[in-house]
Amino acid sequence: MAKPGSSTAKSRDLIDWLVARGLEGAEKQELLNGYCHRLIELDVPLMRFHAAQPALHPVYGGTGYSWYRGQGGDLQTFEYSEEPSEVWTQSPLYVILNEDAEAIRERLVDRNEPSRFPLLNDLREQGATDYYATGVSFDVPTHSSPRDAKKAIDGVLMSWASDAPDGFCDEDLDVINTALPHLGLALKSASNARVSQDLMRVYLGRDAGRRVLSGEIRRGSLQQIDAVIWNFDLEGFTSLSEDLPGTEVIDMLNDYLAVVVEVVHQCDGNILKFMGDGVMAMFDVGEIDADARAALGAVALLQKRMAELNGQRAARDLPVSNYTLALHSGEILYGNIGSDARLDFTVIGPAVNQTARIAGMHRSLGQRILISDDVARAAHPCAQELVSVGRYMLRGVAEPKELFTVYQPPG
Repeated sequence: MAKPGSSTAKSRDLIDWLVARGLEGAEKQELLNGYCHRLIELDVPLMRFHAAQPALHPVYGGTGYSWYRGQGGDLQTFEYSEEPSEVWTQSPLYVILNEDAEAIRERLVDRNEPSRFPLLNDLREQGATDYYATGVSFDVPTHSSPRDAKKAIDGVLMSWASDAPDGFCDEDLDVINTALPHLGLALKSASNARVSQDLMRVYLGRDAGRRVLSGEIRRGSLQQIDAVIWNFDLEGFTSLSEDLPGTEVIDMLNDYLAVVVEVVHQCDGNILKFMGDGVMAMFDVGEIDADARAALGAVALLQKRMAELNGQRAARDLPVSNYTLALHSGEILYGNIGSDARLDFTVIGPAVNQTARIAGMHRSLGQRILISDDVARAAHPCAQELVSVGRYMLRGVAEPKELFTVYQPPG
């Protein structure tokens, strides 16, 4: 059964819209929400739309988008899993992915027996009358080996459900299928942009990742800024790592570093790099006084969170570790250094070197937290009680530096 109107004209309008939105860099949710509304405007009786894609992300392995007419759409994330879930293996999209089916269509009216897919039975109870699913692959086609059900295939799987009395007509499906490659290309563009942002943020840090993506990629492009440098190290980690199995060492390190990263980010700092069991962070939130207060606020929060973590680990009979922290402020150069083949977005300068010198004083002074007089002056007055531990000549520094620690009342 056909509807009045030209499917070719409708498809052309939809394709033009998808190409324009793809070139404009529309994000995935905005793109798919607009796509669904566009189908409705073209008289396609869409009740529900769903799209599923693998994700290159350190936390989750896939994303989904579900849209219902009258309710709008929302994004979901799916955790990594060694074995596919029962819900997934009973999905029509799983069959398309793993049984080389190009598409699945089921009429959900005028049938007495339930569908083999639980999802379609649920949709029929919600009033759906027709279901259509297919996909767009971004992989280079190959027939040399069967697909691995555990392997993430690069592409997107999609489904459309209708609640019209007669479901989708031939013209509706023609509009959907004709525009499908263009929708896939727009989604690929949106996904690649998202992957770039996520990976830059995770591997370079929030600020450095943003700067690189905005075009700060030339070797030697450095910016001079005033900031507070924060050097964190776990105490006794080297000896612990020699006594523990490798997996326990990694789990332990991840536990502690996760706390450090969360604290730094919560206090508006930026992680610059991991150095074994150490972390270098930077606080550049505004003027130097604001930087210093933010860094000292992070110190107080870190003390609390590390005590909590050690209590949790001890309660589970897991090894615990203490830490040292050195803070110094001054002018630093922030940007790209290295070679044309390998660049690092990092900080260099005397302030960075002096922070490392201060970090070398922990053992001799018997203090886990050491703060330079530059940070103490910039932060005054601050919420923390800073206590001087004396003036010292640091290697490579012409003038003596007064160092402080944070006083914590007992209990």
